[in-house]
Amino acid sequence: MLKLILVLLAVWLVLSILGLVIEGLFWLFVIGAVLFAATAVWGWIQNRTR
Repeated sequence: MLKLILVLLAVWLVLSILGLVIEGLFWLFVIGAVLFAATAVWGWIQNRTR
């Protein structure tokens, strides 16, 4: 489960960086940032329940 969370966080981080670097893809940054935050919160909750 931890590997899945880390992979998802890495993917969202890459998408966010691409959204900032490539002009006109600010929406990709927003989506990546939201998904990164959601995955981090989900992982934190999963970790606390154990």
